[in-house]
Amino acid sequence: MAVYNKLVITVALGIAASVAQADTTLLNVSYDVTRELYKDIDAAFVADYKKKTGETVSVRQSHGASSAQALSVTQGLQADVVTMNQPNDIDLLAERGQLVPANWRTRLPDASAPYTTTMVFFVHKGNPKNIRDWNDLARPGVQAVIANPKTSGNGRYAYLAAWGYKKQQGASDAQVQDFEKAIFKNVPVLDTGGRGATTTFTQRGIGDVLVTFENEVGLMSAGPGAKDFEAVYPSVSLLAEPPVSIVDKVVDKRGTRKEAQAYLDFLYTPAAQEIIAQHHLRPRNADVLAKHAGEFRPLKTFTVEQMFGSWQKAQQTHFADGGTFDQVVADKN
Repeated sequence: MAVYNKLVITVALGIAASVAQADTTLLNVSYDVTRELYKDIDAAFVADYKKKTGETVSVRQSHGASSAQALSVTQGLQADVVTMNQPNDIDLLAERGQLVPANWRTRLPDASAPYTTTMVFFVHKGNPKNIRDWNDLARPGVQAVIANPKTSGNGRYAYLAAWGYKKQQGASDAQVQDFEKAIFKNVPVLDTGGRGATTTFTQRGIGDVLVTFENEVGLMSAGPGAKDFEAVYPSVSLLAEPPVSIVDKVVDKRGTRKEAQAYLDFLYTPAAQEIIAQHHLRPRNADVLAKHAGEFRPLKTFTVEQMFGSWQKAQQTHFADGGTFDQVVADKN
């Protein structure tokens, strides 16, 4: 009997110790082309958090088209943090289920966007179709690979960048819509996300030009197939400020607010900003950006707010059901 009791106590102590040492696990639900970035961020954060607190935390990642990811969170995917590529996708969490507060942008520096990027072109080596600017995407005989703006923030930025380019040339809305029609008539396939569009262009061999984030182009330019492609910077483009947020309703339910906040705070540290720069995203930290200045070409940019008033207005006008994008692709074929 004494041996039995000793065994029970030993097993109980073992279970207690196991529970005490169990990892706190966070889920970061992110957009399509940040797999490599957050793999490195996560490793650095885990080590930093362990060093500072003595506590072990792990981070899981989920990636896909940004808007589809946001919808998954509203439908129950238990994200502790979201790291999306446009504010609309986090606003959706506030509007559907009050998963985050409406003022989520104000909780971290730089409107809760720890880095920026922009839209550029990726073409075949030698640029055989001589693609230099947005107007070249509308030329007959040019195939442009662009992700679907209805499902992908990547595609949405591309569409809005082309719209802003044409508006800055003095075109009317009707003329710009015709311009977009000409571009999307040249799009052979609308992939649901940015990484899918990259695969279509670089691996399936479809298209003359890929329109995507600068960081995605930087990643491909450093990859094994770099010799077959080259980057082209248009005369002007749209500034992308990918935002991040805790998902309040989830972290309060799971008891992970402290760890989730530490994770997002870490994104603004010099160590994380250096990782961000190494992944071809433009860091907010001025010293880190200066260190990598040679890697980021000067480029004239405009913001969604400057050109369209707000993300909410851009969404409603262009990407809601029956909006201009639906009209652009209605007679695509």
